[in-house]
Amino acid sequence: MTGAVVRPTVALLDYGSGNLRSAFRALEANGADVTLTADREICLAADGLVVPGVGAFAACMEGLHAVGGDEVIRTRVAAGRPVLGICVGHQILFDRGVEHGRDAGGVGALPGVVERLAAQRLPHMGWNTVEAAEGSTLFAGGEDAWYYFVHSYGVHAGDDLLGVPGVRVTYATHETDRFVAAVEAGPLCSTQFHPEKSGEAGARLLRNWLGSLPVG
Repeated sequence: MTGAVVRPTVALLDYGSGNLRSAFRALEANGADVTLTADREICLAADGLVVPGVGAFAACMEGLHAVGGDEVIRTRVAAGRPVLGICVGHQILFDRGVEHGRDAGGVGALPGVVERLAAQRLPHMGWNTVEAAEGSTLFAGGEDAWYYFVHSYGVHAGDDLLGVPGVRVTYATHETDRFVAAVEAGPLCSTQFHPEKSGEAGARLLRNWLGSLPVG
C-alpha cells in the first residue's frame, strides 16, 4: 500500500511587500502547504521560507526589519534551512542596495551590491532567457526556457566575487548588461525574475526547489 505524499511546508514571509497572492497560489499548485505569515517560529520551523519583494530596496528592508525577517533569514541560512528569495526578495539578500541615491544595507547573506542596470531601456520588463549555472538544481530541465523579469536594478558580481563556496550563479543579459539572474548557495536560493509569473518554466523551477527541501 502506497503511503500518502508528504507535501513540504513553506512559510511565505509577509512583511508588507511582494506579489503574495500569485506566489502563494504558485507554491501551492506546485506541491507545497503554504502559510502566509510573519510569525518568527513558523518561519523558522517551515521546511522552506520564501521571501518575495517588489518596489524599492530600502523600503523592502524597512518592512523586513519591522517583522524581524532579516534575522529569520540569517538564522535559517546559518542552520542550513532552505530560503528562496524572489525579485527584490533576491536583491535584499545581498550586502547593499544603491537606489535613487540612497545606499541601504541588506540582509548580508550574500556579498554584493544591487545597483542600476547599465541599459537604455528600463525597467527590464518581460521575457528573457538565462545562462543557467552548470549543475543547477533550480534550472534542471529548463535551461533553455524563458522567464519573466520586472526590474531596473541588479547585481553584477561574478562567481569569483560572490565569495560563497560552492555557489552557482545563473546570469541574464538585458541589452549589453549581464547581471545575476539567480543564485544557488547551499540552503540559500534566489531569482531576480518572477517564477510565479513565468508559466511552466517558473512552475518547473518551483517544483525543483520544493523537491530539494528536506521534509519534516
